[in-house]
Amino acid sequence: MMQKYDPRLCLPSSEELPDSDETPVDNELQDLMPGLLKQILAQIWHDRWDWFFGVDMGIYYDPDLPAIVPDGFLSLGVERFFD
Repeated sequence: MMQKYDPRLCLPSSEELPDSDETPVDNELQDLMPGLLKQILAQIWHDRWDWFFGVDMGIYYDPDLPAIVPDGFLSLGVERFFD
C-alpha cells in the first residue's frame, strides 16, 4: 500500500516559530511602502484569489536555518484565507 505524503504534517507549529526579532524598523518608509503596495495589489487584483502579500513575516526556507524577514513578499498561486 502506498502512503500519501503531506508536508504540512511535518512543519513546526506556530508556537514553535518566533514571530519577532525585536529589531526596529529602519525608517518610516520601510513601514509604509509594503502597506501601500498591498493596497494597490488588493485594488487591481480584487477578483483574484490566488495571491498573498506578506509584510514583516518570517519565511522559514530551511528547518536548520533562521527565518528571513523581508519587509514584504508576494506569493502567487496560493489560496487566500480570511480569518
